[in-house]
Order: sequence, then C-alpha cells, then structure tokens
Amino acid sequence: MSLKHRINEDMKAAMRAKNAPRLSAIRMLLAAIKQREVDERIELGDAEVISVIDKMLKQRRDSISQFESGGRQDLADKEKFELELLQGYMPQPLSEAEVAEAVDAAIAATGAAGVKDMGKVMAHLRSSLAGRTDMGKVSGLVRARLSGFPS
Repeated sequence: MSLKHRINEDMKAAMRAKNAPRLSAIRMLLAAIKQREVDERIELGDAEVISVIDKMLKQRRDSISQFESGGRQDLADKEKFELELLQGYMPQPLSEAEVAEAVDAAIAATGAAGVKDMGKVMAHLRSSLAGRTDMGKVSGLVRARLSGFPS
C-alpha cells in the first residue's frame, strides 16, 4: 500500500472514530501533498510524500520552540501532537553506523576526491536517506570525510 493511500485510510478511520484533532492533522497533511501535486503537476510517489512530511516536521519543530518561548503552551501542545502524528508516517530512522556506511559508499560511488565534490555526494545520498535521518548531520559527516582527502 502506498504511503498516500495509507494516509487516506487513516483519515477515513479518524472520521469514523470522530477523532477531530487527528482528522484535522491528517487533512492538513493531505492538503500539503495535494498542493505539491497541483504545483508540480505530478502524482507524488512515496519518496516525494516523505519529503513533504519531512518539511512539515521541520515546521512543527520550529513552531514548538517559538510557541514555548512565547509562553503559548496550548499551541505548542497542538504542534507536538501533529509532530507525533507526522513522525508515524516516516520510515524507520537510520542508526549513526548505517548513515556513516551510506556516506562511505556514496563517496566511493561518486569518486569524490575532496570537499569540492560534496555536492555530488549529497545529491547521491539525498534520494536514499531523505526522511530517514537529519540531512544537516549527514552534510557535516560528508564534509568531515571529504576534508581528509588531499586537494
């Protein structure tokens, strides 16, 4: 079952259960997916849906910190609920060892010989690691590994 289909089924289940907060969050996710499909005039596959969810997760984390610093715990709690719901649709996160292994494989596959080749390595990794780990940390790891190469 595709991820989009699973999200639609979860929406129907939330409707039947009359679970308003869950239904609202799922509808928001489906609206974001539909908006991207309309904007790009394509049917999103699982990888693209994961990228939409990943973007929404980043927005929720940012909102939570801002609401908490602004003393709006009620809004922060709502965002935390949405964050947990969205994380349920993400693939199993990778361990640090698995990420390091993927980085080493990508460096070997692209033939990277220094920091100037970082873009090639990141492009290679983005498709396989997106949504499964923090790409900011991956970028730092790639930079560290490529810094060891002579220029």
